[in-house]
Amino acid sequence: MLDLSRLRALHAVSVHGSVAGAAAALGYTASAVSQQITKLERETRTTLLERRGRGVALTDDAMHLAATAQRLLAIVEQAETTLEERRGRPTGRLSVGAFASAARGLLPGVLADLAREHPALDARLTEVDPHLSVDLVAKGVIDLAVAHDWDIAPLPAPEGVSQAVLGDDRCDLLVPEGHALAGRESVRREELARERWVCQPPGTVCHDWLVRTLRAAGCEPDIRHQAEENHTQLALVAAGLGVAMIPRLGRGPLPSGVVAVRLDPVPVRRLYALWRTETARRPAVVAAVSALRGHGAGAGLS
Repeated sequence: MLDLSRLRALHAVSVHGSVAGAAAALGYTASAVSQQITKLERETRTTLLERRGRGVALTDDAMHLAATAQRLLAIVEQAETTLEERRGRPTGRLSVGAFASAARGLLPGVLADLAREHPALDARLTEVDPHLSVDLVAKGVIDLAVAHDWDIAPLPAPEGVSQAVLGDDRCDLLVPEGHALAGRESVRREELARERWVCQPPGTVCHDWLVRTLRAAGCEPDIRHQAEENHTQLALVAAGLGVAMIPRLGRGPLPSGVVAVRLDPVPVRRLYALWRTETARRPAVVAAVSALRGHGAGAGLS
């Protein structure tokens, strides 16, 4: 008999591409995941991982076994959902993925509510880029995701994944105090052609949105500084090193030396909760989505 926890570890490595990534997703140490894979290799008498430089790669046999593991884990999830539904209350583990500003500005209150109101529920948060979260939900790596899209870059929801709108998060142009635009009531996108920009790195939703938005307005953005965290971007703006477009959710009070100016039209990103359709009746998912909607309104989502 193959051990399900070891199959889960192999599946996580196949999804995340590394032992470290699998460990972070499962809440284990990398050593524990490696031990699970080693035991699975002994059980199957098959080499599952091969060294590739500093990392590892799944063998062909491992890829087939990981695909089977995904189907088995889906069956187990259906059984767990049925049992939880019969109990009529949220129980078990609920893995939640959220992008950085939602993890900071929305999830703390949601998780606190769930812990207080449903003590039998073990809800756990992982910070995940929106580009990845939908696929992680579809593959069963996480149970629920909070993701977002922009008006020019809709969020795809594959078959088998359901979603609910949590609200819209507005975005402001942030400029250094004393900047020529700091005293304006509003600014059109076409006026931003000569600005130096601070934004997230390429490959992130916010970076791609900025580039596509300005190009659509006839501007090629001059990106001088790239930083993952909004607070780092704000510090760079405060130092007079550029301007930024940053959403309001999770942003916190603006630091001294930074002024918010309304863009016309106002950039809006829409937030969603996503889960696998087959778990829609699971009490834990229902409770989490309800809490997300409630806290979304409290966080200023419109």
